[in-house]
Amino acid sequence: MIVRNWMQSNPITIPSDTLASEAKRLLIDDNQNALLVVDNGRLRGLLTRHNMLRMGHYVTRTQNPDELSFFVNQLKVRDIMVRNPATLQADDTMEHCLVYGKELIVAQFPVLEGERVVGIISANEIFQLAAHLLGAWERRNGITLPALKLGPGVLGKITDVAEASGAIVQAIYPVAHHDKKAIDGYPEKTVILRFHAPDMEQVVSALEAAGFFPVSGKC
Repeated sequence: MIVRNWMQSNPITIPSDTLASEAKRLLIDDNQNALLVVDNGRLRGLLTRHNMLRMGHYVTRTQNPDELSFFVNQLKVRDIMVRNPATLQADDTMEHCLVYGKELIVAQFPVLEGERVVGIISANEIFQLAAHLLGAWERRNGITLPALKLGPGVLGKITDVAEASGAIVQAIYPVAHHDKKAIDGYPEKTVILRFHAPDMEQVVSALEAAGFFPVSGKC
């Protein structure tokens, strides 16, 4: 999976001399989490909804007419934007995007192709990706199996047992736990099975008979 396939393409961009009050209007009216600040085709900064609304709340709370006038008529985006924000390339992997976001504790990245702005990816796009992977928009059954030693053929056996009992397996997710150590060189992971089946209890019974005991009938 690469960022290009999940990013928001053709993002809203604004020049750095845009009034902050106008940027706030764009954020609210277009329901955006961030705006990219671009001058002469080059990324200059990032303006987030959180920072913009926090500043707006501060100005209205003080009820100082001079500060309010400055905010509405003079304050520019370049005065409050995040300069030189961390970025991703369009061909970066989603795995890199997630790890990088966690390391920097940021919720959105401008996406570049070379030095040209081509998109933005945020927590919203990550949410959409997770929803697609988990089949949230479909009516799937889900079973969670407790931590298993995932040696050769284990995932295949789980799939075979489920499908032999009438399930149509859509996805299988081994989830690692940081506190679980490898056993005999094989990682121990919780397994989430997503499938379509006319009789979920039949699938559960088949898995139990094969030695796989679900801890949950819902994921």
